[in-house]
Amino acid sequence: MSPANKAPAYAPSVRARRLARSLKEARLQASLTATQAAARLGWSQPKISHIENGRTKPGAADVEVMLHLYGVTSPQRDALLTLAREAERRGWWTDYTDVFTGSYVALEDEASLIREWQHQLVPGLLQTQDYAREVISAGRPDIGEDEVRRRVMARMARQTLLRREPNAPELHVVLDEAVLQRPIGGVELMRAQLRHLAEESRRPNVTTQILPRSVGTHAGLEGLFILLRFSGTDDPDVAYTEGIYGDVYLESSSQITRCNVAFEALCRSALTPDESLAMIKAAAEA
Repeated sequence: MSPANKAPAYAPSVRARRLARSLKEARLQASLTATQAAARLGWSQPKISHIENGRTKPGAADVEVMLHLYGVTSPQRDALLTLAREAERRGWWTDYTDVFTGSYVALEDEASLIREWQHQLVPGLLQTQDYAREVISAGRPDIGEDEVRRRVMARMARQTLLRREPNAPELHVVLDEAVLQRPIGGVELMRAQLRHLAEESRRPNVTTQILPRSVGTHAGLEGLFILLRFSGTDDPDVAYTEGIYGDVYLESSSQITRCNVAFEALCRSALTPDESLAMIKAAAEA
């Protein structure tokens, strides 16, 4: 199926997830089970569950009848209807639903702080176009050049997040030293990538640390992960990891705590940002 004809996947934003939580809380405060609410609304029980779990985007009309059933009055009612309208807004990534099939990009777009541990590759937000093309081509040998090109375009579009004005997020990455030494695409392409990494690391909202190979056992041995933090106090952190078999989102408080503790331990073991920048520059000239 071509990108133009592919049905867009629903990727809930932070606002949509907040709305889903609020609707579930309102139902519980009304002392209704999901089955009871569905029966009174003339819906199926799975529809209620999908809305509350963020798997289905409710229209404003659906939200309005739910709030009426639950006895939600203004100002909370008005606030939730406004949230429903905001949740329906199209994000830039909806033009790339054939590439971004999960929720990650929608969540990343609203994060105030992104913390990432990478032991294999330069993070996507800091990749050059040529490096991204090599990584995508190697990881997806099943796709043609046109699709590779489109995925590279999508990744470059995603990088504008760091230059967004206002409200660009903070990005803090910790990279294994091996990332600097692996000549993805050859020596010259990798040198260009490392020079770009050094340049991006000088941005006021970007912090890069390198975990030197002299550190043996460390907190990141189980693999890469990303932590997203949001400015809203009611929006919990989300941890994310990915692999060849798909994406995994971690949202329980124990999982988030574990990831935060691991990231902070990695930061303590890594070189300082200034030392890391010097290492990156030296690797670029090696």
